[in-house]
Amino acid sequence: MTDETRAKSAQAPHHWRRDLVELAALFTAVAAADSVANTVVHGADGPVLLLSSAAALLATAGFHTWWARRHRAVPARPGPGHEESEADRGTALWRMRTTVRDEPGSLAALCAALARHRVDILALQTHPLADGAVDELLLRAPDTLTPSGLSDAATAGGGSGTWLERADAHDLVDAPTRALTLATRTALDAAELPLALRQLFGRCTIRSLPGTDPAVPPEGMWDETVIRLPDPSGGTITIERPHPPFTPTEFARARALVELDARLGPRVPPRSDVLTLPEGNEITVRRAGPDDLAAAREMHERCSPETLSRRYHGPAGDADRYLRHLLSPRFGRTLAAYTASGRLVALGHLLWDGEETEVSLLVEDAWQRRGVGGELLGRLVAMAADAGCESVYAVTRSSNTAMVAAMRALGLPLDFLIEEGTLVITARTVREPAGPAARTGSSAHKR
Repeated sequence: MTDETRAKSAQAPHHWRRDLVELAALFTAVAAADSVANTVVHGADGPVLLLSSAAALLATAGFHTWWARRHRAVPARPGPGHEESEADRGTALWRMRTTVRDEPGSLAALCAALARHRVDILALQTHPLADGAVDELLLRAPDTLTPSGLSDAATAGGGSGTWLERADAHDLVDAPTRALTLATRTALDAAELPLALRQLFGRCTIRSLPGTDPAVPPEGMWDETVIRLPDPSGGTITIERPHPPFTPTEFARARALVELDARLGPRVPPRSDVLTLPEGNEITVRRAGPDDLAAAREMHERCSPETLSRRYHGPAGDADRYLRHLLSPRFGRTLAAYTASGRLVALGHLLWDGEETEVSLLVEDAWQRRGVGGELLGRLVAMAADAGCESVYAVTRSSNTAMVAAMRALGLPLDFLIEEGTLVITARTVREPAGPAARTGSSAHKR
């Protein structure tokens, strides 16, 4: 016997009594309708009965609508045994580091302890140590679970030295993908190395110190929260963070990025933009590097002492010694503006200053107040936003109205701090800055 045959045989048999009941109901409905029709047509109270019936029907429909809406607005209560899903409750993302014993079952005990608090493990990295392992976890935990409660759960699972930090959606990218992306950016642009190291390790301070440190071996060294590596461009790169301590795995990652930079040598992206200023002149804006040192020195000779002093905050004679530092991609990014005849008329610098970012401009006297500085500044701030910098600051004299006007033209939130004639303007960057061509006053095309 097939399933279809069994299904048919399982149906209730059709009885003749049901047909008789349905036929009787039909006759009764016809008789009732005929009676109502005769009453309406021949009776004196026919119109009143008809209006009363209509009012009763409308009242019934209104009551039904109100009842349906009332029960639709009240959510159904979960029955016995129903468990609220994680999507019904608020959650928070956390990054956790904790040290566990190097023995079978230690990771399982940690995971079980977190699971008891309904903590979901989204990603896991293991950093081997000589006498244990550091587990780095990306967690989704109920927002009612406090940091101390989360740390206590890790301790109950055998973890020690637990470190916690709130995470966001950017941390959902897995570690190999992040490392490959940072390596690609470093390969394309030498100025990306400090930024890549900062993004690789999170909150940390990157410093490039001139001169070779004899205490730093060629393979580099690390001590708890400080990593020191020889800089391929000369000097020493120092990476510091207050916590947690660096692991051997992180030291190896930092050294791999620096070795990649050393093998590729000096490099600057070749892209350039030709801009038409409001007055009709064309200038070419491109990335600058050590090869622009001679042109920068010639521009310094054409600048007035007042312009150099306003830019470097000191005697004009000290300006030349800053150029080699400013044009090095290790300390930031530099944009240069050249005329159609190949003359350098302006420099804009974006400098990595620890965890902060400084922006500065130097425009030759004959080209000031013609829109060149504003174009460079807009591009520098956009580069800072693309690099993940939350703000940039400029240091100038309080009397430098041109710099103040250029910063205000960015259309970003600004903070002003004046102390003894020195003005510090801080601009909070945006994630999606407008492109160069979107700013008024100039047009641009790429080469």
